Parts: sequence; structure tokens; C-alpha cells
Amino acid sequence: MDSSTEHLDVVIVGAGLSGIGAAHRVATELPGKSFAVLESRTAIGGTWDLFRYPGVRSDSDMFTLGYPFRPWTEAKAIADGTSILRYIRETAENPAIRERLRFRTRVVSAAWTSEDARWILDLDVTDDDGATERRRLTCGFLYLCSGYYNYEHGHEPSFPGLDAYEGEIVRPQFWPEHLDYAGKRVVVIGSGATAVTLVPSMAEEAAHVTMLQRSPTYITAVPGRDRFSDAVRRHLPAGLAHHMARAKNVLFTQAFYQLCRRRPELAKKLMRAQTVRILGDEKLVAEHFTPAYNPWDQRLCVAPSADFFRALTSGTASVVTDTVEAFLPHGIRLASGRELEADVVVAATGLSMLPLGGATFTVDGRPVELGDAWVYRGLMVSGLPNLALCVGYTNASWTLRADLSSRYVCRLIRYLDRHGHRYGSPAPSGRMTARPILDLTSGYVQRSVSDFPKQGDRQPWTMRQNYLLDAPAALFGNLAKDMEFDMPPLPTGTPSTQGVQAMHA
Repeated sequence: MDSSTEHLDVVIVGAGLSGIGAAHRVATELPGKSFAVLESRTAIGGTWDLFRYPGVRSDSDMFTLGYPFRPWTEAKAIADGTSILRYIRETAENPAIRERLRFRTRVVSAAWTSEDARWILDLDVTDDDGATERRRLTCGFLYLCSGYYNYEHGHEPSFPGLDAYEGEIVRPQFWPEHLDYAGKRVVVIGSGATAVTLVPSMAEEAAHVTMLQRSPTYITAVPGRDRFSDAVRRHLPAGLAHHMARAKNVLFTQAFYQLCRRRPELAKKLMRAQTVRILGDEKLVAEHFTPAYNPWDQRLCVAPSADFFRALTSGTASVVTDTVEAFLPHGIRLASGRELEADVVVAATGLSMLPLGGATFTVDGRPVELGDAWVYRGLMVSGLPNLALCVGYTNASWTLRADLSSRYVCRLIRYLDRHGHRYGSPAPSGRMTARPILDLTSGYVQRSVSDFPKQGDRQPWTMRQNYLLDAPAALFGNLAKDMEFDMPPLPTGTPSTQGVQAMHA
């Protein structure tokens, strides 16, 4: 190993919501450890800096999407993208985080060497003039907080006749800065969270917005503000009020999820009744808002203050359930033969997933096939020593699991130090039934999930999607269970363990 190569104790990949939260945890819970946050883009924020389409917002409340260590103090419970981005940037202003950020730095490959107990990272670093240079960095622990989708492109289905279309077609992931859609006819293709966000926002200026969906999606109206949170914030210190609002929302979200999974017919009835009450049209609900799948087989979409439904009732927006047969010069012809005129088409056709940021991995010279590996406690991968990935919840706020993962990583690194281990990796024992890491039927998941590590059928090899169960395991669980370490622990009473053996790992 070249002695001139920079070595760090921890490398965090990604400076989005997860990466900045991870940096805070490493800085505060592992004092003295050297670390850096590598970000391939030019700015903090990840998803919230990339997406700039009209109305971009979270579909989780900010008391759970926000950090537990930084109270959310703004009025809106469901916040817009600009507010979330500002919140992340303000968190990163802490010098302990800011001074460790390295932008325009992409991890191309990661090679683990057991002899040196470190990851060798090959990086593409781009300078101010756009020139890229290959550099090398090593670290003792690699923590991937780059999410699971491709920042370079989304899912882009091939539409017949697209070349003949004379209007403007845009993709939410790369929204044109000065797109003018005022007074124009807009068709949004898609029915996921992005489409449900775009429709009411664009309807404020467009002549009309049509959401063209292939099949219905569950959309539920939620309050834009949280009355309970507003009340406790008026009477309690900000930190305590934040934790109370967070706890309430965790319990409510988990209870509703369990209802959907255990009593799907009742959940369907409740959501249908809400939609009929808002729209006042049972036929419309039956045709466009009655999905063929059970709630939470795919993610639920939310409409803060029922904004999506209000756009429909006002007449500024409409929904069509059909498929694209071909693009025409001035619109789209559907499979039913109907034609939709459109000056602007927004292809909100879904994400493209990308495992572990697209980097390649080897362990002691052997390439790693991620699809053959198993995910451990929702954050480590079998056969990959001293590596963790940050994957949030699909049924609740991303940050709930992300923060648990960061705290677990800090616990594990302290455990390695105390017990004299240089590294450890999860190792499954016995036969397990494989399940996808994201157990959803959504198209964007099904297209790529086989490229990701799989989950098993027992703990600690399952993704439980349950914060109330995951929190105790992450914060107090046995760190040695189903783990292999490079050497036995030091004897009790040696200087590195004396005085801490009585503490739980």
C-alpha cells in the first residue's frame, strides 16, 4: 500500500439527507475518528437538491423525516422541497460536518483487502473546469448513504411516435429551469408520488392538467399542518415538542400500515370513503381511484390538504385511466382511441434504481455479486466487511431507519475497537428463503430489485419495516449475532476492554 495514500477511519458516501445525518452521528458519537463525506454532485441535499419540479415536497411529515437531533420548527408538517433543502444545509453548517464535505467526488470502485483491513476507494474527482482526475483513498469503514436510485436518469419507456410530437416533453428529474406552461394544456404521464405532486401545482397556472395513468394508485388526503404538533410547540420547548410530535406520528403511521396489511379490505373501505367524500362522485372513484392491489403492496401517495383532489373538483385538472398508443404532433392517442391534446407532456414514469451508487466492489480480489448477497439488519451485506448501506423505510419516513442505521454503525465501530477486532462482516447460517430487499410490487422496484442484496425470512436478515421493533434492536441489540470477525475478542481486563465490559455493546 502506498504510504502517501490518504487514509480515513470512516468514509460516508452521499451528502443528502442521510449522509448529513450520518456525518452528525459519526462526529458526535465517534469523537477522534477521522472521516469525510464524499458527494458526486456540487451541492448538499441529494434528492432535495436534484429535484426542482413544481410543488416538489415530501410525502412524509417533517417530524419523522427531520433529524431527531434537530427540531423541525416550520409551520408545515408536509414540507416543500425548498424548506427541506434549507433544513439539510443548515444542519451541515456545523463545522464538524462542513469541513469534511468533499464535492464532485464519485466512488468508482471499492476494493477490500483483509491483509490491511481497509477499503481502497478509486475516485473520480472533478475540478472547477470540469476536468476529472482519478484519485485513491482508503478507509477502515465504508458507509454508503447514496440512496438506491439513479441520479443520471429515471425510467424512460419508449413511446411510439415520440419523434413526431411537436410540443415539449420534460422529465421531473431534469426539470427545465424556465419552462413556461402558463395557459397551456399539460399531460402528466404517471400516477406515483411525483405525478400526484405535479398535477395540483401545475394546475394553478396551466390551462388544464390531465394525469394519464395506466392503472389507479392509492391516494390519501392528509392535513398540511399537524394540529397536535402546533399545540405542543406552543407550550413546550422546541426539542421536547419535536420528540412528542415525532413519537405520535411514528405510532399513527405504524398503526395505519398494520391496518392496511392485516385488514386490507377495511383499509380499502376507509380510503375509498374518504375519496368519495372529497370528490362527491362514486363513479369517478370507482374508475380512477380503486387500485387492483392491496394498500401498501405499493407506496401510498399523499395529498396534503387534499390539494390533488381539490384540483379535480375545481375543473383545472382531470384523470384519465388508459395507456399510450402513440404520440401525435399535438398530443397523445390512447389505446381506447381517445386523443389528448397537449402542449407540454411530463413523463413522470418512475425512477431507475441503482445499487450502492453504481460502484463496483471486490473483496480480496474477488468481484462481488450483490444480487447473491444477503442484507443484515437492513444495513450490512454478507461478505462485505466493514461496510454498511443506508436504506430507509418504504412505509414511513426514510430518516427513521436512516438515523437508526447511522447509530448502529457508530455502535459497531466502537464494538470493534473495544474488542480488538479490525473488521467484521455478517455471515448467514442455515437455509433461508430469499425475498427482495424492497418488498413492493411497484414497477420501479420490480425492474431492478434483483440487482440488490436480498433479505431472508428470519431476524436479523429481514427488513421489518417497523420502527418500533427496529429501534431497540439497532440501539441495544447484540452486535455479534451472525457476525464473523477477523480475530477473537481481547481477554477481559486488557487495557482496551477494562471498564467497559459491563457496558452493553
